Amino acid sequence: MNLNNIVIRTAHSDECEVLVEFQQAMAQETEGKTLDANLLRQGINAVFKCPSKGFYIVAEIQGKVVGSLLITYEWSDWRNSNIWWIQSVFVSSTWRRRGVYKALYSHIYQQASTDDKIGGIRLYVDRDNHIAQQTYSNLGMTKSHYEMYEIDFLL
Repeated sequence: MNLNNIVIRTAHSDECEVLVEFQQAMAQETEGKTLDANLLRQGINAVFKCPSKGFYIVAEIQGKVVGSLLITYEWSDWRNSNIWWIQSVFVSSTWRRRGVYKALYSHIYQQASTDDKIGGIRLYVDRDNHIAQQTYSNLGMTKSHYEMYEIDFLL
């Protein structure tokens, strides 16, 4: 796939339903979870209504959205800047391993690396998702020395 054929842009609120479909598919594929569509729709729309939460970008090929990701923000006092967190990554199965994620990431990297208010880019990945880990490494990301802990009240 020629990356020139992939259009990367900020998602529009009228694309909420495709983002809902992508996130439901991702949750099922990666964790075997079925997400409540109404709750998910509300969560996606909250991002569109309140840009301080983050923003979605999409990959489009021949007018069809084939991939997306969400950027959220974390304030770093150490850096006196925001860290961009890549979340909710999804690429339609027929378009995987064809440069779609690379195009999404390149777009985000270009934006973040040229903005002195952004101190870095992070993401988390399932420890068993070796293909994704290799992709992230190939794009120049390095494994952090931090482990992630959580308490999940909703899922």
